Amino acid sequence: MIEFFNILWRATLVVAVIVALTRLHGLRSFSKMSGFDFAITVSIGSVLTSAVTTLKTDAYIYVMALVSLFIIQLTISQLRVRSSRLHSMNDNTPLLLMEDGKMKPENMRAVGLTADDLHAKLREANAYNLDLVHAVVMEATGDVSVLHGPKDGLKISQEVMQDVRR
Repeated sequence: MIEFFNILWRATLVVAVIVALTRLHGLRSFSKMSGFDFAITVSIGSVLTSAVTTLKTDAYIYVMALVSLFIIQLTISQLRVRSSRLHSMNDNTPLLLMEDGKMKPENMRAVGLTADDLHAKLREANAYNLDLVHAVVMEATGDVSVLHGPKDGLKISQEVMQDVRR
């Protein structure tokens, strides 16, 4: 019975630390993730699991591991804001999947997206006519953005498409 309360106490402690650190670090902690963010998130889960199942190790070790992971994540996120090189190493680049109503099959293959998948995304975005689709972009987060609307001479600004690979 004492072991049960030890596990309960550790789980409560470690979850409270995760929540506190997440609140301090902000939404980026578990937002749509880059590969680095995913690795940190998996590591946090691993620390949580170890904290409640490995009772021979003092709980403060797990708290220190969590603090270290959040410090690493915060440091990398601050560095990527300051360094475009680190940003490009850490994050995916948005990719153009459709332009002016025409699919880009080579780009769709590169991200593993089928025509059926793309059609579903178009329907989600209420893009009911391919002629009105200016662009579809696979974002760095894995989301699909659909830019559509009347063609009355309007062009998508260069700034909006700045980092999108064609």
